[in-house]
Amino acid sequence: MTPALLASTLLLFVTLSYASLCAASPFGNCRKCRGFGHATKTDRKGRMKRGKDCRRCKATGKRIRVGRHLYNVAARLHRDGTR
Repeated sequence: MTPALLASTLLLFVTLSYASLCAASPFGNCRKCRGFGHATKTDRKGRMKRGKDCRRCKATGKRIRVGRHLYNVAARLHRDGTR
């Protein structure tokens, strides 16, 4: 197997895997709050305490994946163009 064929097969596999992940689970955890929906702080005794709500995910803890966002944009463009 040539290196170019191996690389293209691996790239196709990774692309299809990510597409299936975006189809099965379009939302992932927010990168800023790690899915909690708020920041975590510690008080003076070292105990965990709830902080402010995350502004990036609006306190949901979820974000839309990049692949799903691109799919939504392409579907909206196709739908608007064929009306």
